[in-house]
Amino acid sequence: MIKMSLIIIKTSKGMNERIIKYFLGELSAEERIDLLEKRETDKETKDDFAVMQNIRAITHLSSDCTERGEGERKYVQIEKNIRRKKIKLTIRKIASYAAVIAMTFVLTRIFMNEPEVAVPDMICAMQELHVPAGQRARITLPDGSAVWLNAGSNLTYPSVFEGERRVTLSGEGFFEVAKDEKKPFIVVAGETEIKALGTQFNVYNYRKADMLSTTLTEGSVKIYTAGKEKAAHILEPNQRLIVKNGIFKLKKSIDKDELLWKEGIYSFKKERMRDIIKKLELYFDVEIEVKNPRIPDYEYTGKFRQRDGVLEILRIIQKIHHFRIKSNEDLSRITLC
Repeated sequence: MIKMSLIIIKTSKGMNERIIKYFLGELSAEERIDLLEKRETDKETKDDFAVMQNIRAITHLSSDCTERGEGERKYVQIEKNIRRKKIKLTIRKIASYAAVIAMTFVLTRIFMNEPEVAVPDMICAMQELHVPAGQRARITLPDGSAVWLNAGSNLTYPSVFEGERRVTLSGEGFFEVAKDEKKPFIVVAGETEIKALGTQFNVYNYRKADMLSTTLTEGSVKIYTAGKEKAAHILEPNQRLIVKNGIFKLKKSIDKDELLWKEGIYSFKKERMRDIIKKLELYFDVEIEVKNPRIPDYEYTGKFRQRDGVLEILRIIQKIHHFRIKSNEDLSRITLC
């Protein structure tokens, strides 16, 4: 365990130091409650709190970054992605508090030891986690449920669950739901809701995709159009339900390799290039223009590491299907011809 004494905290203006102490477990119960109440009325406190929660979630999955150099590389990559999307100072505000020690590595180790905090039922602010392109994250919700989020995903959830446990997902997430028979767990994905008590399932729901997919690996879930639970479809393990244009289609078998994205691996099995390109655009927030009309019908099977990046993935496919790749300087636009 890395203690606070190992971090050199700068006293320059910036984030409220109490927020850092909150995440390090160094505030008393009264101080924690006072801070959480202030978060509800003070915008700056709320924004700083959200920054720390996002950083905690993003770095939590970086347990493989055990070396300083790798930690620094991950940090720079995250910061670059956020800067390109013009999200103000989400990472750099934190950087001023950690000198000498690589920030990502330190925060990863520290936040693994975050204590549980008891708060009044009245404090139920909504939290939103955004995972930048080319990254992934894992968070633990207030009820103990674990959620893995794929690149470009957003998850909204309350600080404290009251009654049913309801979260909203845009993007892709794998849910490992803590069992609680008195409080159903509901994932809101557009016009569709997925309801479970204690189970494991994956939801694919990117805004730019033309369909929603729910894959069940353990337990059971109900899937239905919001407000129409009586007409719900019930999934069994190793089944997938696809919702497209309001039509529900059941697949009775799944390829579990498709869920390897949790481990930073993208797997494609006999997929058309048109579908691979759509996914790469979503995962890496790029625009891929295809000028060769034959490319969309090419078929490819293979696995790639997320950290290799979109350009390297295309170069590997290029060795099988010969096409040319052109890209602009910041890789926001790629042309295949």
